[in-house]
Amino acid sequence: MAKPTKAYPDSEKTTLLREKPLESDNLQRSNSALTQTLAGAANLANLLPTGTTLLFQVLCPLLSNHGHCDPTRRYMTEILLACCALSGLLASFTDSFRGSDGKIYYGFATLKGFYAFEYVSAGGAVPDPAKYRLRAVDFVHAFLSVLVFAAIALYDKNVVGCFYPAPEEETKELLDVLPVAIGLACSLLFLALPTTRHGVG
Repeated sequence: MAKPTKAYPDSEKTTLLREKPLESDNLQRSNSALTQTLAGAANLANLLPTGTTLLFQVLCPLLSNHGHCDPTRRYMTEILLACCALSGLLASFTDSFRGSDGKIYYGFATLKGFYAFEYVSAGGAVPDPAKYRLRAVDFVHAFLSVLVFAAIALYDKNVVGCFYPAPEEETKELLDVLPVAIGLACSLLFLALPTTRHGVG
């Protein structure tokens, strides 16, 4: 004799059917948030010199012990952050030009013109030095580069784990929002104040 099957009310069936899609939706939202975070970090990295970004990505996990810092590792991580920020700052004042021999030469923009690393020592004259002299927008770009690097550092789990191993809820919310706000503001300012420089990196 067959056992009677338990009948579920329509409302209960609907609840059972909805449970799994809700879990799936939550998982999709989490994956979407992670994807947006990684994409935001990648877009910010494009605003910095390649060498600076590569140096930070390679050395930060090693020096910070993947976010588990003792006082010595924290000090080394601070030095790395300072060096990378300085690198991004100085790169904003570099430029390049093509010499009479067809080669590309790099150097620093100055108030009077341009100082090339190799071309001047070879006895060549920089073409149209006034074209390469420092402008106010260069200082703006230098400041924005430092802010962009700060945003990238705040995105990095190794840096956050090193300096904020157990953040409070307010600090955690700030660390989530601040890099996005900095990145958005800097991206808009970079678009509004473009530069024609082709510097190192």
